[in-house]
Amino acid sequence: MKKYTNFIFFLIILSFSIPTQSQNAELFFKAAGSPANPKVQASWNKYYTYDGITELCKKLAKEYPDLVKMESAGKSYQGRDIIALTISDKKSGNPDFKPGFYIDGNIHSNEIQGTEMALYTAWYLCEMYDENKFINQLLMDKTFYILPTINPDARQYFMDEPNTASSPRSGLVPMDNDRDGLYDEDKPDDLNNDGIISMMRRKSAYGTYNADPKDPRRLVRALPGEKGEYEILGQEGIDNDGDGQVNEDGIGGYDPNRDYGFNWEPAYVQQGAGKYPFSYPENRAVRDFGYSHRNITGSQSFHNSGGLILRGPSIQGGGAEAYSRADEAVINSIGRKGERIIPGYKFITIWKDMYTVYGGELDWWYGAMGSYVFSNELWNDYLMFNDTTNSDTYEFDKLLLFEDAFIPWQEVDHPVYGKVGIGGFNKNFGRTHPGFLLESDAHRNAAFCIYNAWATPKLEVRDIKIKSLGGGLKEVTATVENKQLMPTHSGTNLKYRIDPPDYIYLDGGKVVAGMIVLDKDLDLSQEQKKDPQKLEVSNIGGYSHVDLKWIVKDGSKFTVRVESVKGGRTSAQSE
Repeated sequence: MKKYTNFIFFLIILSFSIPTQSQNAELFFKAAGSPANPKVQASWNKYYTYDGITELCKKLAKEYPDLVKMESAGKSYQGRDIIALTISDKKSGNPDFKPGFYIDGNIHSNEIQGTEMALYTAWYLCEMYDENKFINQLLMDKTFYILPTINPDARQYFMDEPNTASSPRSGLVPMDNDRDGLYDEDKPDDLNNDGIISMMRRKSAYGTYNADPKDPRRLVRALPGEKGEYEILGQEGIDNDGDGQVNEDGIGGYDPNRDYGFNWEPAYVQQGAGKYPFSYPENRAVRDFGYSHRNITGSQSFHNSGGLILRGPSIQGGGAEAYSRADEAVINSIGRKGERIIPGYKFITIWKDMYTVYGGELDWWYGAMGSYVFSNELWNDYLMFNDTTNSDTYEFDKLLLFEDAFIPWQEVDHPVYGKVGIGGFNKNFGRTHPGFLLESDAHRNAAFCIYNAWATPKLEVRDIKIKSLGGGLKEVTATVENKQLMPTHSGTNLKYRIDPPDYIYLDGGKVVAGMIVLDKDLDLSQEQKKDPQKLEVSNIGGYSHVDLKWIVKDGSKFTVRVESVKGGRTSAQSE
């Protein structure tokens, strides 16, 4: 009996020790566009903590070793690893020699759902690799570099500490925001100890607000001639330093999206900038990751909110901030497609349609790295009712969230104002998705990233032909075609020579002369006299091609190889 009991106990322990992976396939009928039975179980109706992010990434790397590499891009201010996932079919070639697409999220601490968008993309690519031919081919051809959160300290601070939906925005480096010589002396005060900084109101003989008779949670301004019952006191908290402001000097007063080393301006010009470009470790980690992965052709960062697909430039002016005509065509084509992929989102230019940003990440990826880049502002009111005319958050909360997003008014004693009511919307609502809408928007934004990655260059060597010229000489001709929208070099890449030109080699025999064919019909060519075996091509445009010609002595079998930093590597052999 004792042996039997021990055996049962062993089975129970074993059942808890086996990780929960794929489920019983017999219990499910596949829905179109989603993994039928994922190896890594993930939930997309909630937000992951830093530990949750780490655990999910580890599981993806463990279950998909031929697709996923997990590493640290650097350390945060508090010493957390900034997790980076490289996702590509390793068996089809070195991921760093394929066109790369970069994704990050959560540069601002309260803009947390960018992490879920990035994580969902990573999870979806892995789980669909064996199920979907398009995803399979995509990961054979391209590489995704995904950094789910590039501000992990501040993300966790937003989740764990008393905050509003809009704060903290930045990182955890202490800042004297009100310039009184003190740091962190006026951090958020959670008077009712619910972990949220909400709103304060109190009854007053001079009030200008009343409870809405249709929904008493809401305060509405008293009509002319009507007596008001309440006055709104603003954000929950007290004035710790006696300057008449509440909670204004919390942790982190800088803006990490004003710290990048391109079009950077000091704080007196651009509020939120650090003392110098890349002054914060998280941004230096992104910079160094980019420098070590020059194959990144396209980039996507996720923010909130507004339902926007943002494109550069972020400042008005010429030079590297302005896009070439060819780049305009690429960016606008992809951006307009994004409006179809993500209904309710609007494609706009930052400086023209929103505001000026100096030292932003988006301009750095384009201007310093030569990558095509977008930044999506996640979530907007349209998603509540799929209606641009109805943005009533109270009605949405009542009808679809069953008042789960609202904190009922609670009376507490305030050291200055006396009896006050504290309540209002939770910090998990207003700028972030409610759970049931998170997965659908994650899929649409992931699809936009996948479309971007698909549009990066795809080079193919075609039509290798050999013609005898007599006297032991042969003419070898070939065509290198770019089958996709993006060129191998953006306009700023060409202007500032960020990356070297594309190199096209001919292997086999001794190359006597090499040339780029300018016009086949007219037999016009431009000879490259130095090192003719390795032809230099400045750029291979989107949906374009380049024709090449070599004069070769000896040899009968020839290989044409292409090496492009952002266009990838490919080759073909003559018959």
